[in-house]
Parts: sequence; structure tokens; C-alpha cells
Amino acid sequence: MIAIMRREIQGYFYTATGYVAMGIFLIIASILFDLQILASRSGDLLTFLGQLSYLWMLFSPIVTMRLTSEDRQKQTDRLLLSSPVSLTGIVAGKYLAALFVLLLTVLSTFVYILITAMYGTVYPGELMVGYLGFVLQGMAFLAIDLFMSSLAASPVTAALLALGMNFVLWFLDLLSMTVPAGIGRVLDFISLYTRNEPFLMGQLSFASMIFDLSVIVLNLVLTIYFMDRRRRKGI
Repeated sequence: MIAIMRREIQGYFYTATGYVAMGIFLIIASILFDLQILASRSGDLLTFLGQLSYLWMLFSPIVTMRLTSEDRQKQTDRLLLSSPVSLTGIVAGKYLAALFVLLLTVLSTFVYILITAMYGTVYPGELMVGYLGFVLQGMAFLAIDLFMSSLAASPVTAALLALGMNFVLWFLDLLSMTVPAGIGRVLDFISLYTRNEPFLMGQLSFASMIFDLSVIVLNLVLTIYFMDRRRRKGI
């Protein structure tokens, strides 16, 4: 698993993939920081994090698009699947590599906290809770998009599938406000955005944590299942 993770991390930074994903995220984040915090002289970093959470739908497809689909396109997946590493180890290694890039990107956003602290007041406790929800939400998107990558035959297809799925999740979140109350409650229950709201209010929500972790585990299990199914069928 460690060898797989190391290989994938090297792949991110020996190619442009990691730099592009981080660059797009941080450029948009800097623009939002300027508009929402600096221009308005606000110290509301939790609301800022809420805005950043929508960037996961762009960041995650870039990070995950080549993780399994590239091996399939280059036909190196059979060699990988026949290695001594278990399927669980392969998927876990690839996911942890993507998570490394995500955490590196999140770490880069700490500069916004430092700038805000220089000119205003920062509340560490609330901010830690906000970042916990922010990271868990990003991890859930990574797991979902890794599963999308396992269904695709090429990185481009994987990126499009992941972006489409992320758009559907975002649209369902918007739809929950316009549909009948019963359906709206169901959509709110499965919404990654609604689940993140308690964290953005500085509230540690164990229900939301369990939900995010369940989404992660479910999608990793599905990834393992479909990769194993493809291995058995020899496709």
C-alpha cells in the first residue's frame, strides 16, 4: 500500500496534475479571500470556508481522474492487479495519495488565517471545527470521484464522470429548497453541503462526521468491488 501511495504521489508532482489541481484551487481561493475578507474587512473565516467547500467539485476530479483509469488506458492495470498487493491495499494507497494532495492544499490555505490574524481576531476552536468539516467533505468527494475513476476507461472520461456526479450532488442540494418538505428532508440528509453546515457554525457534529466517513468507506468499497469484478472478467 505504501509503495502504491508513493508511486501516485510522485505521479502528481512529476507531472502537472498536482500543480494544476492545487493551482486552480488556490487561485480561486485567493480571489474569494480578497473579495470576502480583505475587501470587506471581515474576519468571518468560517463563511469563507463554506465558500471554499464548493471548490471540491472542481479539485477532486482533477486529483482522481488518473488514479485507476490511466492504468486501464495504458493496460498496466493487469500487472498491478496481479501484484502481491491486495485490491484493498491498491485502492487505499491511491486514495491516500489523493488525500496527501488535498491536505497539502488545505495546509496552503493557512496563510489566509495568518493574514486575518494580523488585522483581526481569529477564534482557533471554531476554526478547527470548521476545518475538520471542510477536510471531511473534501475526503468524501475524493472517495466518490475515485469510484467514478474506477468506472472509466480513460482519465478524461473519469474527470467528466466525476465532474458530472459532483454537479448532480450540488444540484440536489439546491433542489432540496424547492421540493416538498418530505423530499427536501431526504435530500438534506444525503447532502454533503448540508452536512457541512454545523461545522461552519463552529459546532462539532458527530452525526455529520459519521455520515462523511460512511460515504468515504462506501465509495472505497464500491471501487474495490468493481475493480475486482473487472479483474475476474479480464476486462
